[in-house]
Amino acid sequence: MINYRWSELADVLISFSLEVKKDENVMLVMREIEAFPLICALYEKAILAGAHVQVQFLSDEFNRILLKNGTMEQICKEPGIESYSMEWADVYCAVRSVKNLAQLSDVENEKLVALRQTMGKISAKRTANTRWCLIPLPTPEMAVEAKMPYETLMNMFFDGCIQDWKAMNKELSRIKDLLQGSKTVRIVGNETDLSFSVDGMLWAVDTAECNMPGGEVYTAPVTNTVNGKIYFEHPGVLGGRLVKDIRLEWENGALTHASASENEEFFLETIHMDEGAERIGEFAFGTNPAIDQWCNDILMDEKMGGTIHIALGRAYKENNGVNQSALHWDIIKDTRQFGEVYVDGKLIFKNGEFLI
Repeated sequence: MINYRWSELADVLISFSLEVKKDENVMLVMREIEAFPLICALYEKAILAGAHVQVQFLSDEFNRILLKNGTMEQICKEPGIESYSMEWADVYCAVRSVKNLAQLSDVENEKLVALRQTMGKISAKRTANTRWCLIPLPTPEMAVEAKMPYETLMNMFFDGCIQDWKAMNKELSRIKDLLQGSKTVRIVGNETDLSFSVDGMLWAVDTAECNMPGGEVYTAPVTNTVNGKIYFEHPGVLGGRLVKDIRLEWENGALTHASASENEEFFLETIHMDEGAERIGEFAFGTNPAIDQWCNDILMDEKMGGTIHIALGRAYKENNGVNQSALHWDIIKDTRQFGEVYVDGKLIFKNGEFLI
């Protein structure tokens, strides 16, 4: 039913998203064995493009073994080969597959937060040194978590990935250009009234260049101008944990309240892992019309058309963002039924639709 689409998707990734060129170094990362068909297709396309290709296999089962049996010294030690690969590679492409969202549910919070901090250093090197793309490949287990048939989930994934990205780029760039030079953003919604300055910040679009599926317009706030509160109706997902009913409040950029109804201890330890983790590094609109159902995978859910999200932690240089952290955690708010975004006092987004 779907096998013929691996090659089509790989072609989009290698030729459009990553623009792989002759003699470039390409690092492919396979997170689970389910990713093997796509990794093979990517390998073939990259070789045909004249690149030099290496493949890493990094299963979450390895993380479980480390976290259950390793010392804090082992967990906190930066993995040398992964670190070096960010220096070697011109292009980095990781295919992530979630087999079991609860894989790390019985791991001590302290250890899990420490591993997230360690891997955050690798992630920071990836964004700084490579052209990169991350792909959340659905699995049957993800379909169970999403409460939908596997076929439906895979069709949503392929439809979200294989589309006219040049046309989407044209439309999102139009919106980006209208937002460029704006001064303030205010988000209003269910238990939400959050505002911040974007003066001097740059807006950018993701149309499958960094994440696949793509579909995002994003910027960074001026850190010390964030004021107000936000509530997330859908759980935040990190490290295999669902963090439900997240509520956050800031005053002049300083976090003054943080709570959750489930996995709160893990949540609080995570957002206090370093000084920058409790601040907002990104604000974004999700714009992919083919992604319309929750599947509890950040890279899919954050692109859902009609949603917004913030990222706690590290900001992106392309936005002129300055906040630094080992954390970059996107938390998505569903604004399709009730939600408004004002830019410079003008209503520009309401109930999941742009008004500009």
